[in-house]
Amino acid sequence: MSSHQTAQTMKPATAAKKLGVYLPATPAAFQEGAVSRAELAELQANPPEWLRELQADGPHPRPVVAAKLGVSIAGLARGGVTEPLTTEQIEDLKRELPEWLEKERATQAEVRKETVRLKNLKREKESGQG
Repeated sequence: MSSHQTAQTMKPATAAKKLGVYLPATPAAFQEGAVSRAELAELQANPPEWLRELQADGPHPRPVVAAKLGVSIAGLARGGVTEPLTTEQIEDLKRELPEWLEKERATQAEVRKETVRLKNLKREKESGQG
């Protein structure tokens, strides 16, 4: 192995995204170092205490918040949610069910239905041409 070939590493931001955690909430050692694929796999298989806590309680990055609320990231922004939220804050929103959240969930449900419809249409076309 030449000196140019090192184990593939990723930036902490990429690793945090793959782990579904908010980078600024991770320990400094994680934020400052590169993460190898092996280290990422180890974190996923045997998450340390800090990672388990972050994944359980947050603060969560917007893609995770959006998924937990059943809306798109754009829908979060339209609802005025631009900051990471904790699990408790997400649960509060689900209980309160503000008007924007209801509307965005309905929008997201329509988007999903349309995606499925288009996939089925494509599949029918492909099987019809065979």
